[in-house]
This record gives sequence, C-alpha cells and structure tokens, in this order.
Amino acid sequence: MKSSIPKVLHEVCGKPIIQYVLDIVKSIGSLKTYVVLGHKSSLVKKYLPQDKIVIEQKQLLGTADAVKCAANYFRTYSGNVLVLCGDTPLLNKNVIRSILRKHKRSKAICTFLTAIVHDPQGYGRIIREDAQKVVAIREDKDAVGFERDIAEINVGVYCFKSKELFKTIKEVHPNKKKKEYYLTDIIELFFSKGYKIETVETEDSVEGLGVNSREHLALAENIIRHKILKKIMSQGVTVIDPHTTYIDSNVKIGKDTTIRPFTYIEKNVRIGERCIIGPFARIRLDTRIGNNVDIGNFTEISRSKMGSNCFMKHFSYLGDSLVGSHVNIGAGMVTANFDGKQKHTSRIADYAFIGSNSTLISPVKIGKKAVVGAGSVVTGGKIVPDGRVVMGVPAKIVAKKEEK
Repeated sequence: MKSSIPKVLHEVCGKPIIQYVLDIVKSIGSLKTYVVLGHKSSLVKKYLPQDKIVIEQKQLLGTADAVKCAANYFRTYSGNVLVLCGDTPLLNKNVIRSILRKHKRSKAICTFLTAIVHDPQGYGRIIREDAQKVVAIREDKDAVGFERDIAEINVGVYCFKSKELFKTIKEVHPNKKKKEYYLTDIIELFFSKGYKIETVETEDSVEGLGVNSREHLALAENIIRHKILKKIMSQGVTVIDPHTTYIDSNVKIGKDTTIRPFTYIEKNVRIGERCIIGPFARIRLDTRIGNNVDIGNFTEISRSKMGSNCFMKHFSYLGDSLVGSHVNIGAGMVTANFDGKQKHTSRIADYAFIGSNSTLISPVKIGKKAVVGAGSVVTGGKIVPDGRVVMGVPAKIVAKKEEK
C-alpha cells in the first residue's frame, strides 16, 4: 500500500476495511472474535471494540503462524473455528453462512471457499484427486506444469474443527522461498491424514479480494459503492447517474428523494423524503436534512442540521449550523465557522431568509422570519431578533420585516 496507515484501517466507502470483516462476524453470531495483529498493531488495536480479543503476532511469519498465535485460547475448545483475513471487505455474509452450514452437515474437518475464474494468476490453485477430493492448495508461485492451468482457486475463507486445526498446524513447515508458514499448506496435511475436506464454490471470485494495493482499494470502493446505491434505489430513492454518485456506508435517505450527478454523501448522514440533492453537492459527516429540502449545485453542508422545506440552491457552505424549517439560503452564503483554533455553531430559526453572498461569522443567531440582506457580514456573537432585517458590513438592523 506504501502507506503509514495499516492497510486494514484504510477506508472503503467511509468505513475501515477491517470493520467490514467484523460486521460479517457479528452478523453470523460468532461466540467470540479473536483478532491477530501484526504490522502496526498498536494503531489497529486503538480502533477495535473492547469486546474483541487481540492477539499480537510479534514476527510476521505468515498466515499459519498467525493462526498458531491464537492456539492458547483454544486449548479447551472443541467446536468450529472460522478463519477470515482482515483485509477482505467484499465478503458476503450469506456465503459465509453457506460454508458454516456445509461444514456442520458434512462433519468435515475443514470447509473452505473456492471460485472458478478465467485468469487464476496470483491465486492459490485447488488440487483435486480425480476431480473430486481436495488434495492440496498450491500457491501461485509454487504451482508448476498443469497446476498453473487450474481454474479453481482458493478464496481464503476457512472453517475448521478446532482440535484438528491446532494439532496439525504444528506440522506446517516454512515455505522454502519466502520462509513463511502458509495456512494453505494445512490442506495437504489434512489429506495425508485422511481427514474430510469440503469446499463451497462462490460465483463471485472478488469476494475474497485482499486489499494489497491502491488499485485493490479503488476496486473494492467501486464494488461496495454500487451495492450501496443499488440498496438505496430499492428503497425508493432516485439516483440519476450511479456512475457519478458517491454515497458512503451508514447513510439513510428517505423515499422519493432524487440524487443528481456528481454528488458525494459521507458516512452517518440522514436525508429526509422528497428532497433534491445536487448536482455537484457534498453532504458531509453527521449532517441531518429534513423533508422537502433542495440542496443545489456546488453546495457543501458539514456537521449541520437542517429542517424541512428549506432551499440552498447554489454555491454555498453551511458548517456546524442548526437551521430551522422553511429557510431560504441564497447563492454564495458562507458560514465562517472556524476561527483558526476551534469551530463554532450558528443558529438560523424558522422562515429566515439569508441573502446572496452573505457571510455568517459563527457563532451567530438569526431569529424567526429575520432577513439578512445580500452581501452582508453578520459578525460573531451577533443576535438578529425575530422579524428584523439586517444588512451591511458589518450587518446592522435597518428595519422590521413586513408581514405579508
């Protein structure tokens, strides 16, 4: 990855890679979750929930060694162990459940996930006896002759019987080329002992994609983003162009809302029903938007709450603000919410009208039905009373708004 950040903490659609794996484990009802950490383990450990048991792999000696590091925790356990890689954000919980079901029904010692691909380069090949029993998994760099033409690959998801796993893993020898202990080598050892080995084939080989490069990161982002968009559209949201719409995980959007092209909606955003968002809009972290709101082109909203029936149609920035209902925000309005040291909150009450090219230097309070004239600068700490009109630089009260 060529990064100072551990690869499992790189984000895909607003969520760290490892969180996708933890979510899968949670969804299948795992009794306990053990996380084996190696590279920059202290950084990853800070992110993990407290209920996860962290095991440190002090020397990075391969996948089999990583599993072996957990052996002491399973000395008295005789159930099943699911082994997943922390850098695989594309795993499907239904496929994982299929592996677990087959493993239990077949009473196999090991059940693992495979796929048939057109180009197996870079993947471990599944070696079978008479096209039936699994004999071994041959890593790509170790495959020779006919093995290189095998189209069935190892996806990297395993379910083991605990006792046989930790007993046999002691027999895995380091690879002659890389001097690492490969978990895949345990399959050949199981076969030699006559243990039952089963596989589950997935139609989607990218499920086990390990993110090892920026290219892989972009691929995972693209796949998950389109899954998010597909789900949102199935819930009654119109996405004009999915190829130019970017929505993070943990975003909720109400039905009959339309998302126009080149819109970016970050994680933990909530948008109501019958809204229009975009084009070229950016809705940032923790923003809340009510119903019937129009957020137009080249606008940005960050960490703010906006009530229903509001308009903010062009070239505006709203940050750390609380906006009521029926508010009109004119073109070019900016909240200056950062003073160089900390951010401040502004409040805009119901039915207020904020004129074009005005600046609100937070913190300010704009009262109910108040008007800020175009081009005005409302300075920090100012309170505009209900129904009053302010204008100028700095903005001053000039009149009371006429009732219509």
